[in-house]
Amino acid sequence: MYTPPFSVTSKIIDLISKISERIGEINSLESSPRNVQLRRMNRIKTIHSSLAIENNSLSLEQITAIIEGKRVLGAPNEIQEVKNAVQAYDLLLSLDSTNEDDLLRAHSLMMSDLVNQNGKYRTGGVGIFDGSDVVHIAPPAERVPALMADLFDWLKNSDVHPLIKSCVFHYEFEFIHPFQDGNGRMGRLWQTVILKDWKDVFAWLPVETLIKEHQAEYYKALNTSDSNADSTIFTEFMLNLLDKSIEEIIAIEKRVTVKVTQKVTVNQQKIIEAIKENPSITQDELSQKIGIARKNIIGNMKKLQEKGILRRVGADKNGYWEVTASAP
Repeated sequence: MYTPPFSVTSKIIDLISKISERIGEINSLESSPRNVQLRRMNRIKTIHSSLAIENNSLSLEQITAIIEGKRVLGAPNEIQEVKNAVQAYDLLLSLDSTNEDDLLRAHSLMMSDLVNQNGKYRTGGVGIFDGSDVVHIAPPAERVPALMADLFDWLKNSDVHPLIKSCVFHYEFEFIHPFQDGNGRMGRLWQTVILKDWKDVFAWLPVETLIKEHQAEYYKALNTSDSNADSTIFTEFMLNLLDKSIEEIIAIEKRVTVKVTQKVTVNQQKIIEAIKENPSITQDELSQKIGIARKNIIGNMKKLQEKGILRRVGADKNGYWEVTASAP
């Protein structure tokens, strides 16, 4: 059986231990009344970040609108990318990480109406470029089916810890670059599928968001592993991101469940509930939903921010609202 080259370092062992402990803590938060909204927002953030890495310019707010079936102005191919990603991630819970046909099925959805060979391995050569510089030449197309079969055979039969397997598979997948296009988003998706098959909670973690925030380091880890002909550095990098992602979710949930002493008005409570349902909601939409003037929405939101109940994450255009504590 083919075994991808990597080493299990002390750093990897330490990260596996930390992640396993955090998994237990995050599972205890599953009963939170915010769990459904949190999962929904994490899924939207995941799709936004994954596509942004591939240079899709649509904002988090626009992607939320597309998911809600609203009309959005934007490049048709970018809107199509969002619709495809939504379908692929909706399929996530039913995908079997060790089934090669499921990978092809997911790619067929992810790249529908974007490439001619969606759901099929490439028939030509591909390379990865940084500007005009070639940073990686993928194996010849005729080798792809055998390389992918070997990789899936290892994934299915290896007794390596799933956390390590997910990272090694991700790296090997990007090295092979099996598709004409969509390799980046599929490699990241399939790592999530592998992790989801180990622990369900990984289906809802916005790991893509942290990859987007550390995009340069992500590509550097891939390139370093290429140079070393060994995925150890990439595995350490991805495990560190997984640990940070879980830590961030736990911190957000704990903040949200903290009671605050300040009283809030009925309208302020309505604003809080509306934002929990849709963190990307605009002030105009809040005005329509709650039935008060926009200037009153602005005033109430300012008061909620002053009380530490509400905060803005990101820029006015592409950011979203976060409820940092619950009102009594």
